[in-house]
Amino acid sequence: MNTKDIKKVVLAYSGGLDTSVILRWLQDHYSAEVVTFTADIGQGEDIEPARAKAELLGIKEIFIEDLREEFVRDYVFPMFRANPLYEGAYLLGTSIARPLIAKRQIEIAKAVGAEAVSHGATGKGNDQVRFELAYYALQPDIKVIAPWREWDLGSRTKLISYAEQNQIPIPKDKRGEAPFSVDANLLHISAEGKVLEDPWVAPEEYVFSRTVAPEDAPDKPTEIAIRFEAGDPVAIDDKPFTPARLLEELNRLGGANGIGRLDLVENRFVGMKSRGVYETPGGTILLAARRAMESITLDRGAQHTKDELMPRYAELVYNGFWFSPEREMLQAAIDSCRDAVNGVVRVKLYKGNVIITGRQSPNSLYNADLVTFEEGAVDYDHSDAHGFIRLNALRLRVQQMMRTKGS
Repeated sequence: MNTKDIKKVVLAYSGGLDTSVILRWLQDHYSAEVVTFTADIGQGEDIEPARAKAELLGIKEIFIEDLREEFVRDYVFPMFRANPLYEGAYLLGTSIARPLIAKRQIEIAKAVGAEAVSHGATGKGNDQVRFELAYYALQPDIKVIAPWREWDLGSRTKLISYAEQNQIPIPKDKRGEAPFSVDANLLHISAEGKVLEDPWVAPEEYVFSRTVAPEDAPDKPTEIAIRFEAGDPVAIDDKPFTPARLLEELNRLGGANGIGRLDLVENRFVGMKSRGVYETPGGTILLAARRAMESITLDRGAQHTKDELMPRYAELVYNGFWFSPEREMLQAAIDSCRDAVNGVVRVKLYKGNVIITGRQSPNSLYNADLVTFEEGAVDYDHSDAHGFIRLNALRLRVQQMMRTKGS
């Protein structure tokens, strides 16, 4: 990339050591004006200090935005309508945050006339792919600067040395080697690397910050009722919440009851296996409650088709293809049955477990007269089952008769 072509860059800026070094490096290496963008997506930290740090580093255009409601309403909830689990376990907490950050970066780049965008993702991780696929999907001619793939500051020691040489403030807790890396948003918090790299070694309790240990959770269960409208949760115990506030409340309730911990070795899109320790308390509750709601409101064919589509949908989100036509096509199929998913699910939270204890819906397809062992009011002729079974067994019988004949 010709550095002379870059006059202005929009940087996804956290205010931490890495992105502060990137900020100065962009100024030095590209002689470019840097615009910073800091998003509050529920990471649980005050993002205003990022403004002061950006100002200290000479930044004139600073964007700091609260995106929590948009994040949950337009990204988390639509994703959860698919009941997503990557490799059968991971609720995609990091993956789903990247498209929104990238979208706002592109919007800001257009607004301020920037030729390029930049991020702090490393060259070994998935996030570089997620950010950049989103950038190119939204603005095909955008220039992308990924410093971790360009510079020679490949260690924390070199980062700190560069920061000291350029008068970049370094928090005391950043001078030593971090025990693990953390990513957080309103849906989850993840921990990876360093002390967690050996998949045989159990994570110490200090790794967890959003959940109590299940064995230390209260001995008395917490019972709640979650109301759904058009496939999305809207209230807890008849109290309405905005999307972000509802997820915050589920996080609080789940965290207090030791719910949502996951120790996973996953397959990264870039080709390697990675061990991650995740906490997704609210999302874990939401997934169980949604499936319970769908169990009485969706036809068997629709429900099973959704289950077949889910792994593909989860893989697309994990790999960074949120703005792809295939993800949008799957979303349309998934959303086509959301209007039926209305009602209330009763849930018991107890020592790491999400226990469904009841579900009801005005759209329920459950018919007690049909399934009862007693004489029901619905016309169901037991003798019909004979022909149904004989027809379904026909191919099995023919196959066995041919085997017998051959032997």
